[in-house]
Amino acid sequence: MRIPAILAIVAAVVGCSKEEAKPEAPEASAAPPPSAAPAPTPSASAAPSAAPSASAEEAEPHHDCPAKSTGIGSFTKPCEAKGGVRLMKVLWKKTDDKGPSFSIKNVGTQTILYGKIAVYFYDKAGKQLDVSDDSETPPKTRPFHTCGGNIFQGVMKPNESAVITFSCVPKKVIPDGTATIEGEMQMVGFADSSEKKNDFYWRNVDLTPNARSKGGVK
Repeated sequence: MRIPAILAIVAAVVGCSKEEAKPEAPEASAAPPPSAAPAPTPSASAAPSAAPSASAEEAEPHHDCPAKSTGIGSFTKPCEAKGGVRLMKVLWKKTDDKGPSFSIKNVGTQTILYGKIAVYFYDKAGKQLDVSDDSETPPKTRPFHTCGGNIFQGVMKPNESAVITFSCVPKKVIPDGTATIEGEMQMVGFADSSEKKNDFYWRNVDLTPNARSKGGVK
């Protein structure tokens, strides 16, 4: 008769269903037995009171700063240089409807991706002119115009030169009576191996004082 065979098949199916349910068992066994002591909950008081908390500076990675500069190398704490040390030379070339264009040269030994430029304006007598900043209301006057970012249309390799008109230095920022324009690259960021991101930063604020004689810091 076929009835016993059918019963055997049903039993086999039921047996398979139980086997498939077994993977849930480890979740149930993960709970500790009632007699086990509960694991202590971590808390701030568990840390040794004598251990000092790491400062923000200690938490930031240090980088090998370029010659004649020291520091951590982060964006907020860049490698700091002093005096007339420069990593990029900036020379005004001409001005057209788009604004002033500059000859930029990387005189350092590392590839640069980020730059922060400060632009100064002088009249025929060499007097420094204030810049009107209309980004605030009411507009304010500033001793120079500045902007920063990945402004080189790519990277600047060591010893590479390029003539660039920066979109962040438009013609409208040039004060009336300007006869000479000068620029300083106050801060730079060094590209990582991908040349798509900045690895660390350098800065020299001595190059960009509020009152700056024509010709700049020597």
